[in-house]
Amino acid sequence: MTEATISTVEPSVVLPLFGAKDQHLRRLRTKFKVDIIHRNGQVRIIGEDKEAVAQATEVIEQLAAIVRRRGNLTPSLFDQTIARVTGVEVPEHSAEAIQTLQVGREIRPRTEGQAKYVDAIRKNDVVFAVGPAGSGKTYLAVAMAVEALKNQAVRKIVLVRPAVEAGESLGFLPGDLQAKINPYLRPLLDAIHEMIGYDQVQQLIQRDVIEVCPLAYMRGRTLNDSFIILDEAQNTTAPQMKMFLTRMGHSSKIVVSGDHTQIDLPPHTKSGLIDALQRLKNITGIGITKLSGQDIVRHKLVTDIVHAYDGPHDNGSTKQD
Repeated sequence: MTEATISTVEPSVVLPLFGAKDQHLRRLRTKFKVDIIHRNGQVRIIGEDKEAVAQATEVIEQLAAIVRRRGNLTPSLFDQTIARVTGVEVPEHSAEAIQTLQVGREIRPRTEGQAKYVDAIRKNDVVFAVGPAGSGKTYLAVAMAVEALKNQAVRKIVLVRPAVEAGESLGFLPGDLQAKINPYLRPLLDAIHEMIGYDQVQQLIQRDVIEVCPLAYMRGRTLNDSFIILDEAQNTTAPQMKMFLTRMGHSSKIVVSGDHTQIDLPPHTKSGLIDALQRLKNITGIGITKLSGQDIVRHKLVTDIVHAYDGPHDNGSTKQD
């Protein structure tokens, strides 16, 4: 076992050095396979590999120096420092982070497919993302919307979802409008709460800076200076998709995400997402990103589950008691 000690790490340096919720600390531990312990102004690095301990120590010293000089530590500087010490280049897809409204909280693409998706959103005003559950379609779109709001590129975020997924009408559901639509919009709200914080989200909703809206309530509107996200787009019809896309006003951006293997429309009804991909694929300014099982970043079993359902299976029925 090898151990190294870095003395005099000021309390003001520790938080940005280790990152929000210790995200930098966890990455260092994983990268170098070492234990890192901070106590009484000292950082101890312990590991079995002497070279790994030496490299981790050098990285931490350089990162601490950056924090003292700049007052903060961005993910790109973090990656560049590791690359400089280890001599291993950082993958391109992890180089650019997405800024959120929480201090110290940054989100970055974790696969090449996700990197292409984020790049498409940066370069196009309308983007379609198609891929399986867990591939980051919704999460990254919400992150990009929050970044655009933070940078004052837009004045409003609009989160939209089809409110009818299994033949049910909102009118038959209990409660007021908010109670009716909350279950449908919960995935979008969960994502945005991670990036902004619950209390601030509620304030922004009250100020109409963030709007959550079922697709049916989009008709007749024009949205300027807005970042508009349509989730679960595979459950739209072609007329609904046309209606949604034409809500786009000046200085707005639209992201449409969906999974063509999870269509809940009535039989013989063509998905508006599939129809739009065919109609709009050659229009300049519209980006189309197709994510795959390789882009799934949830629990490792999600990838296996997706592959199991995509592969051949027994169509026969089994009698159950």
